[in-house]
Amino acid sequence: MDWDKLRIFHAVAEAGSFTHAGETLNLSQSAISRQISSLEQSIGVSLFHRHARGLILTEQGEGLYLTAHNIFHQLAMAEARLTDSRERPQGPLKITTTVGFGSVWLTPRIKEFLDLYPEIDVSIVLVYDDLDLSMREADVAIRLTPPRQPDLIQRHVMSIQHNVYASPEYLKEHGMPQKPEDLDNHKIITFGEEVGDQLDLIPALNFLVYSGREKDDPRKPVLKVNNVYGIYRAVLSGLGLGALPDYFQVGATSLVRVLPELQSPPTEVYFVYPEELRHSARIEVFRDFLVRKVLESRG
Repeated sequence: MDWDKLRIFHAVAEAGSFTHAGETLNLSQSAISRQISSLEQSIGVSLFHRHARGLILTEQGEGLYLTAHNIFHQLAMAEARLTDSRERPQGPLKITTTVGFGSVWLTPRIKEFLDLYPEIDVSIVLVYDDLDLSMREADVAIRLTPPRQPDLIQRHVMSIQHNVYASPEYLKEHGMPQKPEDLDNHKIITFGEEVGDQLDLIPALNFLVYSGREKDDPRKPVLKVNNVYGIYRAVLSGLGLGALPDYFQVGATSLVRVLPELQSPPTEVYFVYPEELRHSARIEVFRDFLVRKVLESRG
């Protein structure tokens, strides 16, 4: 079986369409279609049901996909082991985390890590969806929820609280709330639905719409933003009240903390990586660096 055709088949099965697979592989839709048709002819079975909305694996296609998925997973792990050196950490390290945590907390600290380990090639992917670590979509993840994939190692690294802030201009115009029920008379800025199931898994994200109210009667926000920096900028502009995580350094700004007794439910942060990379030098040194920076930031 041709390995290039198998690689293309695997990408198409993952993407669910020739078009999306083409974007991933940097190939035209027609080229991918020809490769899949050639693979089907060579093995004598249809691998996909083709319809207007995309592709569905046939029973034979499903079996081949599961085999190919396992093969490429094992190859990715073998590549990681071959390129790693315990004596001298080097090679690629792909980190994924959320937009807010990555842009506000992690990226300002990466320079120090690269100064310590210049032969590690770091890339950071900021997304709310969990990337598939077992398929090497990333090497490690810093997540705000426990991992749901099997065969992943997790280490709890910190707890995050969200505190409520407003700009002096906003408070001058609307007054200072004295108790959570007073939020009914204020403009609230919250996270948007674009963060997907994170809203259900992380109660802290939108706790302001429920504080001082019944669960089935949330406040209507004046604005929804899908990352913490956007909320910060909106609060700074004087639009309304917003909750910011305690890792967000607001001391150097003019923002005023309101309702200091009101804190969100804690959000737990986990460092996650595949079992196969347990002894990777790159993973070990980054994990140790992360833990040290967390301790420093909490000190």
